[in-house]
Amino acid sequence: MPRPGSDLGADDTGCTILHVDMDAFYASVELRERPELKGMPVVIGAPGARGVVLSATYEARRFGVHSAMPMTRARRLCPQAVIIPPSRGKYAEVSRGVMEIFHTFTPEVEPIASDEAFLDVGGARKRLGPPAAIAAMIREQVVSEHGITCSVGVANSKFVAKLASQHCKPDGLLVVPADRVVDFLHPLPVGALWGVGERTEQSLVRLGIRTVGDLAGVPVATLQRQLGQAAGAHLAALAWGRDERPVTPNAPDKSIGAEETFVTDVADPVKIRRELLRLSERVAARLREGGHVGRTVSVKLRRADFSTISRSRTLREPTDVAQTLYTTACDLYAAAGLDRDRLRLVGVRVENLSPAGEATRQLGLGERETGWREAEQAMDRAARRFGRDVVLPASLVRPPFDGMAP
Repeated sequence: MPRPGSDLGADDTGCTILHVDMDAFYASVELRERPELKGMPVVIGAPGARGVVLSATYEARRFGVHSAMPMTRARRLCPQAVIIPPSRGKYAEVSRGVMEIFHTFTPEVEPIASDEAFLDVGGARKRLGPPAAIAAMIREQVVSEHGITCSVGVANSKFVAKLASQHCKPDGLLVVPADRVVDFLHPLPVGALWGVGERTEQSLVRLGIRTVGDLAGVPVATLQRQLGQAAGAHLAALAWGRDERPVTPNAPDKSIGAEETFVTDVADPVKIRRELLRLSERVAARLREGGHVGRTVSVKLRRADFSTISRSRTLREPTDVAQTLYTTACDLYAAAGLDRDRLRLVGVRVENLSPAGEATRQLGLGERETGWREAEQAMDRAARRFGRDVVLPASLVRPPFDGMAP
């Protein structure tokens, strides 16, 4: 039996692209263990004043609560909401299980977040049936194995498939037939297009362009004059449903980073450098876990007034060593001249990634190996066996509360 919300009657000929998106992912995972909260407004996020909403049930969303909203605002909009602190390890485990389900249907899986992915099921049709039937089977298996629901868009392009999954949420399946793409797209608000943010949408509305159909009627040259050559051409193509990008399995990471919002604003450079060390450790561990090294190190520094400064430096050689990232991050922090400013958030990111196996290390005349990489690899082995917080640099072993985020 197909699940409720399934659209199995539409013509899915040529519609081999699926966009599968979990419904209110973090909240749904939590509700598996707290079924008494189903049907109630539930918000997942750190309960403190600096917390942000990570996920919200659809009951909470009716009050205007949404992801990335400050928790204080979410409480004002929906004071009756049940607040649940996040359990990130739990979400990662379910995410891995969901991605494994996808790979049982096709190897052509492109994850774009922990709770969503594009699938190309063109090669699975002889074995499993038409795309809509495959989508229905995926939905059924996700519910059966993980107790959460997902919505699936089925179309002939990634762009339209993603719009379709959004259109049928929650717990739905929508096929957009190849010959009905324009009919589906043109009534939508112009803000539905990829690349149209709030400011671009406002600019388009001032020109009288409110729907995708309005945009489709504007000459490409006019859009390019208003929005720039690349953006104008991109939006003109999307307005007619043209998106040639293939599903790309295992798309390489472009960057790896981590950031932390302090519980209270911090002006002490010692505490800020200590947080940069903690973030450098996290980023380096993720680099090694993914088999990456990187050459460009950047820091993000957000003041108490929300103004943000970013600084970056490209290293002579790529690295996955936390000590190297930390030294560079501290230099960038010092160069930013914010040692007396109160900071709300700091972040460390590594870009220009390449496979670790292709990296070479050249020592200068008389230069010795530092041993940092070997020491950090030993920490990785201990973390896999005993947990990430078992082995830490001495400066990260601190009292239970010192003004920093836990």
